[in-house]
This record gives sequence, structure tokens and C-alpha cells, in this order.
Amino acid sequence: MQGDLSHYHQPLTGFLKSSPPLSGPLLSDQQVTEFHEKGFISGIEILSEDQVDRLLKDLAVWLDPDYRPDERWHEYHSNESGDPEQVLFHALGAWRSGPAYHDLLWHPSVISAAEQLLDGPVRFWHDQLFCKPPGHGGGVSWHQDYSYWTRTAPIGHLTCWLALDDANESNGSIQYVPGSHRWNLLPITGLAGQMDAIRDVLDDDQWTAMQNPEAITVKRGSCSFHHPLTVHGSERNNSDHPRRATVLNLAADGCKSMSDEPLLSGVPVIPNGTPLSGQFFPLLSIS
Repeated sequence: MQGDLSHYHQPLTGFLKSSPPLSGPLLSDQQVTEFHEKGFISGIEILSEDQVDRLLKDLAVWLDPDYRPDERWHEYHSNESGDPEQVLFHALGAWRSGPAYHDLLWHPSVISAAEQLLDGPVRFWHDQLFCKPPGHGGGVSWHQDYSYWTRTAPIGHLTCWLALDDANESNGSIQYVPGSHRWNLLPITGLAGQMDAIRDVLDDDQWTAMQNPEAITVKRGSCSFHHPLTVHGSERNNSDHPRRATVLNLAADGCKSMSDEPLLSGVPVIPNGTPLSGQFFPLLSIS
């Protein structure tokens, strides 16, 4: 399948066929309450083994050192850290060229959970890939997602972090600071630099809370959801196993552009004050 898949706002392949039908909302009331109390929930089973295998097949092409990215990528960093001893592959735009990543947007479990946590219809904002190779995988510094997304408002966003490998503390799984979604918006202090660079923008109470993060264990095919202000990060991968993940960033329908510049590289301008819509920000629904 060739071309820019962002033109198609429905599943294109049989990727979703192994997804069990939903008989009701994905999340329990207890899980929704936990999300609003802590700023995240984890261990949500989403993908079948076959679906993970299909995603990894596409990903292997993009991780090949000989691969040359094209204009469909909003960003593509074979190593965002710049240090060969701390490799962090990070890219935005997989859904535009990978059929499985495209169809993942319409996964009924992802949409159901997002509608529950955002309390209404949701739009796609953008996707990401974060990959850490065995032995020398780089970390992701502590940050809030929304600090990178202030070109959209109001704050009505949600991140779905999907594990393509078993993720745990040994290979650099994601860590959260419980309750930090109630903090103020923090300045950007870097994504692939020092883990503790955030210290300079925290007050003493916030820094104390940072000493007790919750490192989650996520099975391959499962995910976590987190609030856009929840402080999170991940350590290096010093293990013998890769730590690969794909991320779906979503926004409540009605979220607006707050810029007269492109919201993503290569995307036409959505004028300041105009709700997200169009080719690159589809409304997501369960078919």
C-alpha cells in the first residue's frame, strides 16, 4: 500500500479483525476514578499477539539503518539523544505510511477508553514511536506532554502508551509521578537530556514528590493512559532486550489551534482559534 494514508479516515486492512468486540465501555468506573486521582492508569490489554507482530514488522523497516525517511514523517530521529551510547529512536507520523499504524487509530478499545477519560468524542492529535535498543538505549527525561502542545487548547488531551515489548524497570519502562497532573504547566527542560533537568523548574514540594515515582510494568500489547500534565519519563535500557513502544496522542473534539503556524511539520495551518479537523486530525469512532 503506497501513498499518504492520512487521506483515509477508516481502517484499510484486516488489522482490527483480531480485536474482540466490545460489549460495553472498556474501562470500569474504578479505573476512570483512578485515572482522575493519579493522572494515569496502566495494564490495559489492547493488542493481540498478531497485532503486535504486524506493528513490529512495519517498525523493523523504519529502524533499519539504511532506511531513508520521506516527507510523510512530521519528525524522524534515529537517535534523538545524539549519543551513540544512549540511543533513543523517536518519530512522529507512522500512521501516514504504515497500514497497521494507520488502522491502530480506529482500535475500538483505544477509542472507548479515550471517550471515557475525555468524557466525549475524541480526535487524533499525532502518534509517536519511542524505541530503545538493548544495552545502550537512551532515557526519556521527566516532562509533561502538554508543555510541548501549548499550540492547542484547552487542555483536553490524552496519551495512550502502547508497549510493543514487555516493559519493566530493567529495560526502561515509563515512570509516572502520581498526582502531578494537578501541578502547574512546567517549562520544557528537554526530552533526551538529563533525567533530573526538571529540578530547576520545580518547587520543593514538587521535587519531594518526584522522589517516589511509580515505575509501571506493562506487558507486550498492553498500554497505559496518562493526563497531559502528568510528569513522566523513563530510564535507560541496559538490559538484553529491546524496549519499543508506540504512542497515540488524542484530544477532545473541539480542541482548538492556538497558532497561525503549522501544528505539525508538513501540515497546513489551522488558523488560531479554529477547532482541529481535516486530513491530519480525524474524528475517531468505533465502526
